Amino acid sequence: MAGGEPAAVPEVAELNGLSADAFVAALAPLFEGASGFLRRLAEARPFESDAGMFATAHELAISMPEEERVALVEAHPRIGADVETVSAMSRDEQGYDEESEEDVEAARAYEELAMLNEIYERQFGFRYVVFVAGRSKAEIVPLLERALRNDRDVELRRALDETIDIAADRLARQREPASVPEEPAE
Repeated sequence: MAGGEPAAVPEVAELNGLSADAFVAALAPLFEGASGFLRRLAEARPFESDAGMFATAHELAISMPEEERVALVEAHPRIGADVETVSAMSRDEQGYDEESEEDVEAARAYEELAMLNEIYERQFGFRYVVFVAGRSKAEIVPLLERALRNDRDVELRRALDETIDIAADRLARQREPASVPEEPAE
């Protein structure tokens, strides 16, 4: 889902008034395009606030049939996926722009993540999703190793929670007022 910067998400009052298709399109960047889930969320309107919308999103995510829960998780790119295959939001969150090609630690982490992602996906049947929150790829490796010790139900619930939390954080960052540079003192 590579692409440029997404359009600003309308305020909740406006989201409540959109058609289902427009609602899905407006929130798609927050959820990596998970349209089936977003259609369910559109049907749950109206929302009183962003927090209320995400509380409903959590409830929906865990109550959907398993196939749909897995599809929601699978909408996210793999941690360490090729930078050309991830959305602008994922690229920023995963810190691709801060990495240098000479970074040996990052290169080693990419190799470990590729191996661990394969093991995880074979074991659980869906991809590993984690709220990166500024952590490096090397910091994600032990989290993924720890996740491999969970049972499938626990891990699917964790992945769903992380998916919704990522979307909520994306919206919160988008809603933050742009910082205005201070005038230089004379």
